[in-house]
Amino acid sequence: MSQLKETNQTLDFFCDFDKISAKVAEVEMSLNTLNYLIGKEDLCRGVADIWQRDPKVFEVLGILIAVRDEGKKLVVDDDGNVVLLKSFFASPKMVVHFLSATGLAEIFISRRIKNLVDYVFGIETGLDTNARKNRSGHIMEGTVARILAENGISFRQEVYSSEFPELSSVLGTDEKRFDFLVETESKKYLIEVNFYSGGGSKLNEVARAYTELAPKVNSVDGFDFVWITDGVGWKSARNKLEEAYNTIPSVFNLTSINSLISQMKHD
Repeated sequence: MSQLKETNQTLDFFCDFDKISAKVAEVEMSLNTLNYLIGKEDLCRGVADIWQRDPKVFEVLGILIAVRDEGKKLVVDDDGNVVLLKSFFASPKMVVHFLSATGLAEIFISRRIKNLVDYVFGIETGLDTNARKNRSGHIMEGTVARILAENGISFRQEVYSSEFPELSSVLGTDEKRFDFLVETESKKYLIEVNFYSGGGSKLNEVARAYTELAPKVNSVDGFDFVWITDGVGWKSARNKLEEAYNTIPSVFNLTSINSLISQMKHD
């Protein structure tokens, strides 16, 4: 527990600007058309002008209120009915109502937004923070991959249990994806990797799942389940981690991983 690292976040962890730019590029032409509305006192006339040219432009309005999938997003209309958000983009009148009810109309008229492309870039940057938990895991995978490579350990990533028919007797029809596979002369190491800088129910779920999975994999001759995890988030789930540690023979963090490397080199 004293070896757990506080974070694995490097400066490129916080925002994936390539992904953000790609998201903005998908709607950039429509956003540039909607820039016509900025500063318009008569929004009804402005919306009508755009509608005559290309009504599909308004399909991107959802992202202006930080909603990506307006095709599935449900909202309550003025009559108390639950409707799809995209239903507000079905006519110029409904578009104007959408702009007014969301507060965008006042934003447009007052020119508090100068350019919708730049505005949406900011929104996408904000939405991208939701992906940080996944990025933390990817960083951990990259760290483990680098450590293995630096020590001359050959490995494969994202390996499915279906590759090994002998595992079907213990895993049944469930197909399991492992983060890494390392094959030595005598053993196949199936490795799961994660990092938790914060607590939460997810840690208990992961520890419980691996505690159940490890004995099944290890019962098959020539296979060894390995769990590499780190992060101070485990301090809030210490009991579950301890249970897993006492059940799974091969649990390592980024400090103790060197003993795993030595074991692999001797197998």
